[in-house]
Parts: sequence; C-alpha cells; structure tokens
Amino acid sequence: MTATEIAPELSTRLDSIIEHETENFLRRQHRSHEMSQRATVLAGGATSSWQVAEPHAVWLSHGNGSKLYDVDGNEYSDFHGGYGVSLAGHNHPAIVEAVRRRVALGTHFAQPTEDSIVVADNLAQRYHQPLWRFGNSGTESTMDAVHLMRAFTGRERILKLEGGYHGHHDSVMVSVQPESVGDLGPADAPIGIPENTGLLRATMDGTVIVPANNLPAVQAALERYSGEIAGMILEPIMMNAGIIYPDDGYLASLKDLLHAHGALLTFDEVKTGFTVGPGGASGKLGVTSDLVCVAKAMGGGLSTSAIGGGEVMELVARGDYQQVGTFNGNPLAMAAARAMLTEVLTDEAYAHLDHVRVRMQDGLQAVIDRHAAPWLVVTAGAKGCVSFMPDRIRNFRDFRGLDGRYGHAHWLVQHNRGAFLPPWGKVEQWLMSVQHTDEDVDRFVGNFDHLADTLLGPA
Repeated sequence: MTATEIAPELSTRLDSIIEHETENFLRRQHRSHEMSQRATVLAGGATSSWQVAEPHAVWLSHGNGSKLYDVDGNEYSDFHGGYGVSLAGHNHPAIVEAVRRRVALGTHFAQPTEDSIVVADNLAQRYHQPLWRFGNSGTESTMDAVHLMRAFTGRERILKLEGGYHGHHDSVMVSVQPESVGDLGPADAPIGIPENTGLLRATMDGTVIVPANNLPAVQAALERYSGEIAGMILEPIMMNAGIIYPDDGYLASLKDLLHAHGALLTFDEVKTGFTVGPGGASGKLGVTSDLVCVAKAMGGGLSTSAIGGGEVMELVARGDYQQVGTFNGNPLAMAAARAMLTEVLTDEAYAHLDHVRVRMQDGLQAVIDRHAAPWLVVTAGAKGCVSFMPDRIRNFRDFRGLDGRYGHAHWLVQHNRGAFLPPWGKVEQWLMSVQHTDEDVDRFVGNFDHLADTLLGPA
C-alpha cells in the first residue's frame, strides 16, 4: 500500500509540490532553458534520451570535488554521479595526473599498453575471475556476456529479470520498465515486452522473463525450455528499480539451479561494481558468477568496461569467440582506470564511503521517524535511495506500485536547494563519491526534511 493510498490527501500535496518546485526550477535555469531551445540539431535536444527530463535538461559547466556547476552558475552537491560513473568525484588529482601523462604519450594505437595488464590484474583480484577483456560501455560487455553464454553452451535462449536493465542490445531490451503496458502476464511467468522500437523480434523471443527473488519461476522456465537456456543475466543487487536486494541465499541457489540445468550465470555489475564495495556486489554477497561485467565507475570518468570469467572466457583466449573493438583497452581509458583502481579506491577511500553512507542513512531515517513516514531508506555502499513505500520491494511488480510523483518531487526539491539527483527519481539511485563531505550529506538530508515536512506536516 502506498502513502497516497494510506492518506489520499497526499496526492493533492504531491501535485502542489511538483507545480511549485517546477516554477522554482524554471526561475533558476534561464541559460539551461536557452540551450535546450538552441539544441535543435541534437535529436530530442540532448545527447542521450536519458538526459531528456521534465521540465527540461540541465546543462552543466564543470565539476570539482563533490560539486557540479550548471551554465547558470548554480552549485550542487553531486548525487547524480553520472549514473554511477563518478565514484572518484570530479577533478580527482590522481585521475587528472594519469590522463595528463597519457595524453602527452598518445591516446590511441589499437594495440595494448602496460596499463591494461595492471588493470586486468586488479580486476582479477577483486572479482576472483582469472581472464579479462575490455570494452567501452556496459552495453558492450553485457552483449559479449550473452554471446559467450550462447557460444559456450550451444544454446540460444537466455533468462532475464523483469525490470532489469543490461544495456541497449536486442537480447536484453525486454521488459525493462513496462509500466505503461496493461498485460504483463502472470507474476511468476511475465510476458516479454519490447522496451524500444526497432528491435529484432526473433532475438527478443529468445529472452525469457522471470521475476526477481523467485527460484520456482526460474525452475519452471528451465523446465519449460529444457535444454534451450544458455544462461541468465542479472544484477546481483538490482539497480533499475530503486535498489532491490536478493533474498538470503537466492544468488547461491540460483547459481546451483542454473548449473544443474547446464546453464550459466552472468552478474551485471556495471552499476554495482566498485560502488557497492571493493569487489562489487559479488564480493559483498559472497557469490562468484561464471561471467561478470563491469563498467561505469571503473574508468574514473572515462568510458571503458570489462568482462571477466574463467572457463567461459577460455573461448576468447583460444579465439573461438572473437571479442573485438577498435577502442578496447584504449590507452587513455586504461591510464584512468589504473589510477582509479590502484590510487583512488583504497581501503581508506572505502572507509570514507562507509562513513558518509552511514551518516546519510541515519540522517534520512531520523527524518522518516520524526514524520512517522511510511518510507524506507535502502543503501548499497556508495549508492542509495528512498523507497516511498512502507514495505521492502522484492521485484518489479512491487516496484511498479510506487507512485513516481514522489521521486519527481524529491528530485525537484533537492535540485532547487543545491543537491543534484538523477532526474529519473523513481528508478535511479544517488551516488556518493570518495570526495563527498559531511556537509554534502547534511545538505541532502536537510532538503529531504523539507520535502517530508511539506508533504506530511500540518496543512
């Protein structure tokens, strides 16, 4: 049951907050508005469809430390974090120096450099996977993972969670956010819903959708398509619907179940890698998959990704699977990744991230308790969110019941008071960097208190 169902008058207050904060937003964003108007040569007025937001995109100027600055001169504590990229924060000295040195030596050869060995060694230690290859985005690495599961098993179908996002290749652009569709099928056997136009139907038909935290549903799918399932791809901590943790024992049992049916397990750690902990969600939860994909935070702000594994990656080592890309292991990206993994993400850095996580969680929980609000704070290392529902969300169907106006109102309230969250408030999480301070956290908590007071206080 949502808060608006518990107290229907909250619906009117939510609409009022959104209207008022939208007006404030527009008053503060004159140059951003002008640039949005100018950007007619950019399809949709932005460089990615995920940058298109209401009432319009925020155009940024620069970042430094834990702060962002827009073209109107407004300063923000950055809790957007580039959807998980900016774990180092902005202008981190180690990253800046590594990139500066590499630029002077050449930025692209389409041949390997020593930094790629250092980065791969570091990844092998963190994720307990002996063999690695690089790509340029999370989409590329998850695409390779799907191909490799098929190549290794000789099977074509894969399993994917309802509500899970793994990039924008055909096999995984199925049932990512099917909220506006009426018939989603039974909860334990969802219908695969195309997430975009232009997708190859035959490829999508090879993707079988199952709910999160439901082993019997996976068992049923494996039996329904006996001998046809190559493997399953999922985020070990699901990040496309707020934050959804696996049930106790779910991941280990899932791995055993898949292996019993001759199928493989891929962990998509594009978002959770490095942000949840030194070894990502795999390390935090103590389960090692057959393949693991990492990206985003790994590059310290530059675009890079990686896929790691053991026996399955032998296909790449032998040349049975051609994992290719002109920019794979790009020297500039590898220099930044080396600095990120060996100089930035130290034990001290993770201790600091844990400190700000606890401060954030305790501060928000105190606000919730003070207002007797039916909401939950969910954190996973440097990432976190407020779930504006009273009960833990276990799967996409639970998440679907969350009123998206809460996330939008929260984004506007934070933004207008100097804290930059991702504009897709219901779906996305905050990210804190190694450069975030207590003052950044306290600003965020204070803004959240304002939202709670406005929404739940006396009329």
